[in-house]
Amino acid sequence: MGTHAPNPAPSGMTSVVERNIAAMIARRRTDEARRGVQDRIADAIGHFAGSMPFVYIHAALFGAWVAINLGWVPGVPKFDETFVVLAMFASVEAIFLSTFVLITQNRMAELADRRADLDLQVSLLAEHEVTRLITLVKAMADRMGVDESRDPELAELEKDVAPERVLDHMEASERKFAADSGTRGMGARERADARPEPRADGR
Repeated sequence: MGTHAPNPAPSGMTSVVERNIAAMIARRRTDEARRGVQDRIADAIGHFAGSMPFVYIHAALFGAWVAINLGWVPGVPKFDETFVVLAMFASVEAIFLSTFVLITQNRMAELADRRADLDLQVSLLAEHEVTRLITLVKAMADRMGVDESRDPELAELEKDVAPERVLDHMEASERKFAADSGTRGMGARERADARPEPRADGR
């Protein structure tokens, strides 16, 4: 009898993908367990403030408030004819809601920064591994006499990428592009005014 191939995962995904998903879920649960009470309260309030039930409750509350104080509800006395209390209530609520939303956004930004750092480390590791593979394959091709091994582009691909140099080059290119765009956006008179004035000796 021949050997049977291993049964695929029930979900149709490879075991590596399922392992990575399980690891990410476990990490997310760990991060959730590390949250303090204050963070949980802020997240709960921020989540509720961004939901439709929050909109419905405020629409009903403010609508009733306005209707009562405009005299549209018979038998109910007015308690805020100038709507000063309503304005103060809305202002105070907006201050607290903004604070809760900012707390949640700060925590989410921190998580995003950590994930971006992880992505960068994985990308740098993958780039280093690919560079080493290129070096190994090129050496094998040299010994086998393959013509493609003498491609000059392979010499560049064998070098490790320095991320700090890439960032410096990107920033310099962006500054140069912004300067060129600003110069092109000027008219003839503005470009003439932007030129340095000649020195007294004519230089």
